[in-house]
Amino acid sequence: MEFEKKRFKQMFPNLACEIETSENRVAISSVRSDVSAGESRASASVKRFDNYMPDVIDFIRRCDNEKQAEEIIDYLEKRGEISGEYGVRLRKQLKSKGIRSFGSKKEDDYYSRGE
Repeated sequence: MEFEKKRFKQMFPNLACEIETSENRVAISSVRSDVSAGESRASASVKRFDNYMPDVIDFIRRCDNEKQAEEIIDYLEKRGEISGEYGVRLRKQLKSKGIRSFGSKKEDDYYSRGE
């Protein structure tokens, strides 16, 4: 293992230095288990809220507790807006990582502030 570290440092000295000194870290404030939803949200930042349709994650981020989030997931499943499989994944994340694993709480004026 040590040999691999040496070789890595020789090949990528600047990257090795950043890793060892913990510089340039980026905090992750939310987790999306659906890749396509995450990608669409990332690309949506160009035209922030033009024709914006909130998804289940947006609704969950407005919740104060897990019970409210469960109700949102149940409701959207019943309406057919999310699949049962996706609902199971959301509930699993909710139970294992908590409500804020979906992102920070969206307050009432979130969209008018343009965040």
